[in-house]
Amino acid sequence: MTDLLLKSCICIFGISLNISIQMDAENPLKSPKSMQPKNNSLTNRQEICKQEQPSCKPGVVLEEFVFCQAPFPSCHAATIAEVKGELICSFFGGTAERNPDVGIWISHKFNGKWTPVVEVANGVETPELRYPTWNPVLFQPRGGDLLLFYKVGPSPSQWWGMITTSSDGGWNWTEPKRIVAENGQMLIGPVKNKPIQLADGTILAPSSREDGGWRVHVEASSDNGKTWATLAGPLNNPSDRNAIQPTLLTYPNGHIQMLCRSQEGKILETWSRDGGSNWSPMQPMILPNPNSGIDGVTLADGRQLLVYNHSTRSQAGMGHKGRGTLNVALSRDGKSWKAALVLEYEDRPDRQFSYPSVIQTADGLVHIVYTWHRKRIKHVVLNPAELKTIPMPNGQWPESICP
Repeated sequence: MTDLLLKSCICIFGISLNISIQMDAENPLKSPKSMQPKNNSLTNRQEICKQEQPSCKPGVVLEEFVFCQAPFPSCHAATIAEVKGELICSFFGGTAERNPDVGIWISHKFNGKWTPVVEVANGVETPELRYPTWNPVLFQPRGGDLLLFYKVGPSPSQWWGMITTSSDGGWNWTEPKRIVAENGQMLIGPVKNKPIQLADGTILAPSSREDGGWRVHVEASSDNGKTWATLAGPLNNPSDRNAIQPTLLTYPNGHIQMLCRSQEGKILETWSRDGGSNWSPMQPMILPNPNSGIDGVTLADGRQLLVYNHSTRSQAGMGHKGRGTLNVALSRDGKSWKAALVLEYEDRPDRQFSYPSVIQTADGLVHIVYTWHRKRIKHVVLNPAELKTIPMPNGQWPESICP
């Protein structure tokens, strides 16, 4: 009975939240008279868009949008970082993915509110030539400047990596430059998910290439992101395993687990026991993947938290290409995973929840940002101490947690 009540609570909340959000997306922003903007400017409409929602989902502290109005119709591939106790979020936005007008945008959560979005980078090469930008990744190294990586190029098989840095928490940025190794190799940088920094200060960037097949590799920096080189890879043969967009998890024994997006209906994994130089053969793990981005984070208590679409691409009832559900799972060892939350669920062909990015901040809370129907970026805050988990035998999502 308890499971049934929990399922009903979560499902009812999810339906009501989706309905309210859809209404908001289709109608002008409405707010109490005391919060009405003084004028109808885009800036003021963004500033009052906090969108806090109460939740009966265990462990959910806050759900909100990073913005409600923006000077672009489409956005995707959000990333989030904490800088001196404040949050910063970045994503790409423009007419549509692959369009040359797509740029890299950021917003800060300052004094409890997200600031109006600002474009900080684009793919302008000359007055006559502009390429689309892709997949920003924010990372704050220990004792270093904030790093913002992104890609520029006509397609993922032809793009190149770019980097810009900020010494003031992301309010001002250096002139972007291509990521080039000392040997002249053009690098990608972290392709979708944040790097990790090892105890000795080495930064490992999970990366991949899509020219000549999907191939995963690792890039590294020993000077807080000033210079980079390829450390390992490719870690898979595209004729056997197609993998991209890895995320990295760490363990007390020094082992590193890499989880990857794939075309095989499963998340692929590989392990390193020597700081990322060598990796085990890539194999499918127990959790499904609809050929969509994932992200994970190693929590301060040692657990691994994964945000992903628990579905396959052709699975019925799972929305756009399996991206109609967005889930949270937890594990102690990276092998046995337990279901924790369904963040989103909607079975409509034109709707999707995808490309999550997740971090744990200094206060212990978990922050997740992700694509909401390609129209907005949603921000969800979790208290990991309050998450209720249920085993997933054979990787099957439990019926007691909706959907």
